[in-house]
Amino acid sequence: MPGPSASGRALLTPPRGGHISVDPRINDQIRAREVRLVGPESEQVGIVPLERALQLAADVDLDLVEVAPMARPPVCKLMDFGKFKYESALKAREARRNQQQTVIKEMKLRPKIDTNDYETKKGHVVRFLRAGDKVKVTIMFRGREQSRPELGLRLLRRLSDEVAELGFVEAAPKQDGRNMIMVLAPHRSTKAASRE
Repeated sequence: MPGPSASGRALLTPPRGGHISVDPRINDQIRAREVRLVGPESEQVGIVPLERALQLAADVDLDLVEVAPMARPPVCKLMDFGKFKYESALKAREARRNQQQTVIKEMKLRPKIDTNDYETKKGHVVRFLRAGDKVKVTIMFRGREQSRPELGLRLLRRLSDEVAELGFVEAAPKQDGRNMIMVLAPHRSTKAASRE
């Protein structure tokens, strides 16, 4: 029976952990014969044999880290790898913390909506905008209502005018099959107030 690569394709399986490591190669893991060496203060040392670079790293008690493996020859830097990894993790955590989570809420309306129902739905839209969320407003047409898109357009314009102090129209009303859709986004001042 032929092996797994008999068809000309190699089977690629991830390591047992289920993920592929993205850490750079350090010290003895570096496979190139010569490297472009960068010193600990980011000064250019030049192209040196790998053994010499490893010796320089050992002399100053630092790690040799491959920072640009695709370059020819690969670029390696003398640094404290543990400290570098810790600072990278801190930066990544800070970036995730500062990343803004945008939530899009949806409000569905009918073109011939009752006044009380409209006020209730508008209240929900106001609450969503105050919370800093975007709102996708959908007008759902049925049957013959599809021949009167101006009803939906008028309703969407009315809603956007009534919540103008809290948000603005990010995506103008457009027909999408049987529905008409508009996206409202909160003003920056509304977002800032919702975070406090």
